[in-house]
Amino acid sequence: MNIKIGIVEDGVSIRNNWIQVIRSQPDLQLVGAFPRGEDALQQIPPLQPDVVLMDISLPGMSGIECVARLKPLLPRTAFLMVTVHSDNDNLFRAFQAGATGYLLKRATAAELIAGIHDILNGGAPMTGEIARRVIESFSRPAPAPSDSCALSDREKEVIELLAQGYSDKEIADRLQIKFPTVRSHVAKIFEKLHVRSRVEAATWFLRSPGQPPKTG
Repeated sequence: MNIKIGIVEDGVSIRNNWIQVIRSQPDLQLVGAFPRGEDALQQIPPLQPDVVLMDISLPGMSGIECVARLKPLLPRTAFLMVTVHSDNDNLFRAFQAGATGYLLKRATAAELIAGIHDILNGGAPMTGEIARRVIESFSRPAPAPSDSCALSDREKEVIELLAQGYSDKEIADRLQIKFPTVRSHVAKIFEKLHVRSRVEAATWFLRSPGQPPKTG
């Protein structure tokens, strides 16, 4: 049985390259290729792909937001991010949104094909440096604020959404506050927790007492 593949990538040359790679494999079947997350959100669910190759930097809706919205509709679909972004924030948010693998765009055709098969066999394919970042992030002790640096109720709401992978704009929409206000809260959270990134802040939140273990 062929493995059904969907593609979401706005770059024409890269999208065409991925299409050629998929079509070169007898066990892979391309079911759709889309330049925008909005198009993918409307057209991918009926196609029921086994794997979706997803870029992050898309016009309009980001690839991370697209995954977050598609995953509940396609719980059995695996999302493999293929992107130029190697920073911790995008990495963490992608996995929080529901991605299972994370490859950089410099990956070869062979690495892309291997990633597709790996993800369907229960693996989590990652470019080497990305895998190291994940290991380093979760092997470091979670920073703990002192009692005098307790977060305010609003800051707790912000960090909870941050830990779920929401962007600052999405947090502002959900809490019905202004975008600059969210940025201010995030900056204060970083200062109080003595962290330098959203990954470290989210790691503190997920490890802090009273937080339920993540499931699903």
